[in-house]
Amino acid sequence: MTGTKLKVTVLYDLWEETAAEPEEEAPPPRRRKGQKKRKKKPVKHDREEIFEALEKLGHEPSYHVLDGRTQSLLALAKCGADLIFNLTESYAGDDTKEMHVAAFLDILEIPYTGAGPHAVILAQDKSIAKKMFAFHGIKSPFFATSWRGSIDHAHDIAFPLIVKPTSEDGSIGIDAAAVVTSIKELMERVSYIQTEFDSPALIEEYIEGREIYASILGSYENARALPLVELDLSKLPKGVPRIASQDVKFEKDTDAYKLTKSAIAEDLDEETETRLTEIAIKAYRAVKLRDYGRIDMRLSSKGEVYVIEANPNPWLSSGQEFAMAARKSGLSYTQMIGEIVDHAMARYA
Repeated sequence: MTGTKLKVTVLYDLWEETAAEPEEEAPPPRRRKGQKKRKKKPVKHDREEIFEALEKLGHEPSYHVLDGRTQSLLALAKCGADLIFNLTESYAGDDTKEMHVAAFLDILEIPYTGAGPHAVILAQDKSIAKKMFAFHGIKSPFFATSWRGSIDHAHDIAFPLIVKPTSEDGSIGIDAAAVVTSIKELMERVSYIQTEFDSPALIEEYIEGREIYASILGSYENARALPLVELDLSKLPKGVPRIASQDVKFEKDTDAYKLTKSAIAEDLDEETETRLTEIAIKAYRAVKLRDYGRIDMRLSSKGEVYVIEANPNPWLSSGQEFAMAARKSGLSYTQMIGEIVDHAMARYA
């Protein structure tokens, strides 16, 4: 890792809606006599963990928040950073503007980590990404896209299907009702997606199988996959689709969240693991990701590998899949952040 001390600005987005006052918490349960009070360990944001890692690496970190006002953009232009650690996923709450933040940094000629604007749009629009995968010979579920009565693209697809917005991430718009098995359910779900998210609906063949994540460090020529992680969906109740829905990923009070967990995929044979890794790197390159990213795949019971989507900005919290894979590879959290910084700075050398 480079020994050069850098001024690194950790850039993240926060707007009025998410900056609102938190709801009042319920009172804590009564303690029994003699029972020791347990201290709750505060949960850190990924930006805080990254900030601390940058300090340990000998850099000089600072924060900058994009709050949706022009002043925050103008201040970013004057921040004086050697490198921006870009954690933005939207601008003013609009995640379709994520690419514009990267483009703004390009215009300012300030080095930054992660995907450029072209890669963000390729990965964010799932229909475009799937066309890129097909061009490069990467298997992905057959699909169609529908927007207000018109069909933009369509393979011959068969039930069951999963219906989701074309350009949302974080499993937004994906719940148990996203998997449909009839024309009636399909039409209702397409209408819901178009109305609720003002987005074309991606109608995709549902692939039953294991949910495998490949975290990747590096850029085109030096991209390397970290150990594979599996989101185990096998304990979900009978009749509940085995999908990474929003409640599985984020709703901590739900049974779906409590019954699922991510862990290193330990029981894959060498040939299957190699195939998954090679396909993930190929997909990573196809949509021009760089520095770090994650490829989500399905492994069917027949051993077929389907790429579901590419993530240019996977969550870097120490408890999430990317850091889990890094630890398994022998990298500490601080070393992982250091590698991302080094890959970004090497690009601008």
